[in-house]
Amino acid sequence: MSAAKPIEIYQYPNCSTCRKALKWLDAQGVAYRSVDIVARPPSKATLAKVMKLAGVELRKLFNTSGQSYRQGDWKQKLTEISTADALAALAADGKLIKRPLVVGEDFALIGFRPDDWAETLAS
Repeated sequence: MSAAKPIEIYQYPNCSTCRKALKWLDAQGVAYRSVDIVARPPSKATLAKVMKLAGVELRKLFNTSGQSYRQGDWKQKLTEISTADALAALAADGKLIKRPLVVGEDFALIGFRPDDWAETLAS
């Protein structure tokens, strides 16, 4: 990974997994810019980029264990709505997004799996 631009990590301060991820990044000496995913969720364009870079389907962006997902009946909604509408919903409610979400120049990471992060972020 080039040292030119720090990665962005969308995280929620009250999320224990996000705190572990930030601690891991600090321990590895990885430069990053932290963004509160609830206060400033990523845009539809950023989320579309994440899907492409991570090579995942739309539903992988959703925090399926979250209250917003369950209360919004997103399991059912995802079978009915367009990708554009789903991305708009994610961009409007950061709690719907699986976190932490890392966006780099040419990669994206969804959720915190230390082995995957180490492989992707290795210099």
